[in-house]
Amino acid sequence: MNDSKQPADQQDADARPLTLKQMLHSVLAAALGVQSSKNRTRDFTHGKPSHFIILGLLFTGLFVLLLFALVKLVLHLSGAS
Repeated sequence: MNDSKQPADQQDADARPLTLKQMLHSVLAAALGVQSSKNRTRDFTHGKPSHFIILGLLFTGLFVLLLFALVKLVLHLSGAS
C-alpha cells in the first residue's frame, strides 16, 4: 500500500533516473546560477555525480572554445593579427 501522500504515478516518475535533457538543463541552469531548489533536490536524489561532472566539463570546454573563437573573429574583423 502507498503510505505517501503522492499518487502512485508521481512516485514512479520520481524514481526514474534523469534524462539527458534534464541533466543538460540542470548543467546550464547551474552555470547561469538560476537552478531551482526543486530541480536541485531532484538532481541530488536521482542523478549520478559522474554524469554531472562529465557534462560540466564538456560545457566548460565548449564555452572556452566559443569564447576563443569569438575573440579570434573580433580580432580578425578589426584588422589586428
